[in-house]
Amino acid sequence: MPATLSILLPLFGLIAAGYGARRLSLLDGHAASVLNAFVVWLALPALLFDITAHSSWAALWQPGFVGAFGLATASVFAAVFLARLRAGRPMADASVEAVAASYSNTGYVGLPLCLLVFGRGSQVEATIATLIVVCVLFSVAIVLIELGLQGDGRSRARRVGAALWRSLKHPLVLSPLLGAAWSGTGVALPEVAHTFLQLLGQAATPCALVALGVFLADCPVRRADRGTAWALVAVKLLALPGLTWWLANHVFMLPPHSAGAAVLLAALPTGTGPFMLAEFYRRDVGVSSTTTLVSTVLSLGTLAVVLTQLR
Repeated sequence: MPATLSILLPLFGLIAAGYGARRLSLLDGHAASVLNAFVVWLALPALLFDITAHSSWAALWQPGFVGAFGLATASVFAAVFLARLRAGRPMADASVEAVAASYSNTGYVGLPLCLLVFGRGSQVEATIATLIVVCVLFSVAIVLIELGLQGDGRSRARRVGAALWRSLKHPLVLSPLLGAAWSGTGVALPEVAHTFLQLLGQAATPCALVALGVFLADCPVRRADRGTAWALVAVKLLALPGLTWWLANHVFMLPPHSAGAAVLLAALPTGTGPFMLAEFYRRDVGVSSTTTLVSTVLSLGTLAVVLTQLR
């Protein structure tokens, strides 16, 4: 538990820093949008390009792990997305809320926790999970958001085509594709380029968390958002790891090390991804921000239970 606290408490510190800076008027009302734009257009694309450009696709080829973690994540995303559509939510908002229920904080929290519990061998599983969540899940969500925003009178085929084209131009979709293409060439990135990408990419998580704190200072959690947010938190912290455990152990028959890593990564709190998408596309930010905050707080307890079972 102390090790988990040492990993999670800095998240609260960054959120609190943004909250305090806004309350003290050190940052103005536009700070959340400016910080989020920096993350979406510069920091996170640099991180995604760096990850995919340095990925060894042969080492990452673990179909059982990809199947267990990926299928669980996709199933939860699809179930929440369809449920929110049936509840009358616009497609763009339903997509953001589905991401909030399935977007594990694999990079900032997952990697150090996996290294702590399973050792350096688990770095591969953490990288695979990060690629699934940040690249694949994000890309699907962006396509659905873009499709939901195509509200003109064009035919469905034209609207889908326009949404796909806009999505391909989105920095969070384009950057991992370019990184994967670079990796396929077999040419090593120049050291100066790697250092540049690392410096820029390392700013993504801190800036996104500070932006979340700034937003919470200006827009406290609304009562209307609490019910939805709590439901999404329950899905994220209970249903997703439970489904992952079942798939890992009873469908894909993963070895204990890989199955444990899959469950641990699925049990992580919601990252800042859904908040960034909601703010970037000017959707309802209340549910996604509340889900991120509450899931991070409650994960102190749920992760302690998961870690106890794994050890």
